[in-house]
Amino acid sequence: MTSTTHSLFALKLFSALGCGLAAGVFFAFSSFVMSALARLQPAQGIAAMQSINITVINPLFMIVLFGTAAACLFLAVASLLKWQQPGAAYWLVGSLLYLFGTILVTMICNVPLNEALAIVQADSTDGANLWSNYLANWTFWNHVRTVASLAAAATFTIALGR
Repeated sequence: MTSTTHSLFALKLFSALGCGLAAGVFFAFSSFVMSALARLQPAQGIAAMQSINITVINPLFMIVLFGTAAACLFLAVASLLKWQQPGAAYWLVGSLLYLFGTILVTMICNVPLNEALAIVQADSTDGANLWSNYLANWTFWNHVRTVASLAAAATFTIALGR
């Protein structure tokens, strides 16, 4: 095996694991965290989610989320340059699933919702109104991120076997 082959294997493995970790975090929110927050009074739910949105910005999660995106970007380009190699289509599909279904959705859907929630007063009428819409919209887009990340992880896992 050449060093390029080793490097591509390592990137595919890192991407599969990173996508899987991201999918797990998103799955937790989709399957029970948001439901638990919805059971709270709006002021309490808003305050809890505001706290989550601050603490999620930490080195470990950012490495998983954006380090995986960087690896996917590299693998997408590599797939086009090495299209003749077995599994190159899987590299491209997995990369696009993660970059568009996870990162782009995060940036254009979930982050703006988080920013709107960050500036609302938790105990205000505006806060309560925002909260009901936030729960439905944020959770819907989180479902999209969950499915995209999981599909990307599966695709990279298939690519590892090729």
